[in-house]
Amino acid sequence: MKLIIQIPCYNEAETLEIALNDLPKSLPGIDTIEYLIINDGSRDNTVEVAKKWGVHHIVSFKQNKGLAKGFMAGLDGCLRNGADIIVNTDADNQYCAEDIAALIRPILDGTADIVIGARPIDDTEHFSFVKKKLQHFGSWVVRKASNTDIPDAPSGFRAMSRDAAMRINVVNDYTYTLETIVQAGREKIAITSVPVRTNAELRPSRLFNSIFGYVKKSMLTILRAYMMYKPLKSFSFLAMLPILTGMLIGGRFLYFMSQGQSGGHVQSLILACTLIIMGFLTFMIGLVADVIAANRKLLQDTQYHARRAEYNALYMRQKMEKEAIRTYRVLGDVEPKTVMLERQAIEG
Repeated sequence: MKLIIQIPCYNEAETLEIALNDLPKSLPGIDTIEYLIINDGSRDNTVEVAKKWGVHHIVSFKQNKGLAKGFMAGLDGCLRNGADIIVNTDADNQYCAEDIAALIRPILDGTADIVIGARPIDDTEHFSFVKKKLQHFGSWVVRKASNTDIPDAPSGFRAMSRDAAMRINVVNDYTYTLETIVQAGREKIAITSVPVRTNAELRPSRLFNSIFGYVKKSMLTILRAYMMYKPLKSFSFLAMLPILTGMLIGGRFLYFMSQGQSGGHVQSLILACTLIIMGFLTFMIGLVADVIAANRKLLQDTQYHARRAEYNALYMRQKMEKEAIRTYRVLGDVEPKTVMLERQAIEG
């Protein structure tokens, strides 16, 4: 069982070594632990720090592409290197690395494919009052959108099985944390959470510049993800408002018409018809989007099987290459002894 711990990095030279030093070297149920960093276009010596420390794998971008793309590139690198379990953590050492054992336990036990580390938000000192409330509200919205019970949706401290990693897709450029939970919940991927601890803050968060920007991007990400996986339901809700409003206005017009006073209310009839048509068109868009979503599911299933075939082929090739090297080394050790024994027998 191989575990690869991945760390997205963007100008993390000052804190990366601290985070790496805290990572576990061995864990119960894990045969091999390797480390991978995603260099998201860093302009400092992040890569040099990682190499000096002894990181096994480095995925590099020439320019900054954002957390979401870095996360997906990291998953690709981990899968290509034969990871059975992937743990994602931060380079600022926000999360307590000792809790990785608890994080991967549900996967080892076969009860979950994705595990989210739930931080003690209310007890985290460097979180402001506003940020704590927004974290709780955002997690509540994600729970409703994903039909899960994850208490800390924005947490980047998470583990996933090899199979779950091959099924994950992130289409937004902002963050992977929210969209992946919505996808897991709507695609019926087994997901759970475990309580984890946090360390003291080493640097301010770089994910957002202001609270308003964070809220706006997060809500758009959640809305987009929900509409992607439940388009008909989403557009039906949107269609209800103009249709119901149009029906009320139309009912008002019918009332006046029954009283013989319809002459001065033709505008109401036109507005009612316009609103009802708008609602009907919105509902029809939802039907088209639902058909597209069905095709997306087929494409995702095809992508999953293509990924599994590619990654398993790479894994088997790497395994065969290691076995060949091991066999060569064994033969290299045995052959001189055999030759020596034959020489002694001849001389004797």
